[in-house]
Amino acid sequence: MRHVTIYTTDKEFSHFVELAKNLHYVKKIETDGDPIKKEILENISAGLEEVKLFKKSKLKTTLAKDFLNEL
Repeated sequence: MRHVTIYTTDKEFSHFVELAKNLHYVKKIETDGDPIKKEILENISAGLEEVKLFKKSKLKTTLAKDFLNEL
């Protein structure tokens, strides 16, 4: 199996992916996704992991009042 790398603008990206999905000989489409969305999801995931650790008493947090005073 061979692969192809294509560089396109954000505006044309979704159109191209939809076009490629409709080709019978395309077996798999891998994209790097939206880098901003990826970063946001990573941050949310890290935050949820911190919440889990806090609930298990394995992580100390600061009071909201102290946090706001630091700002």
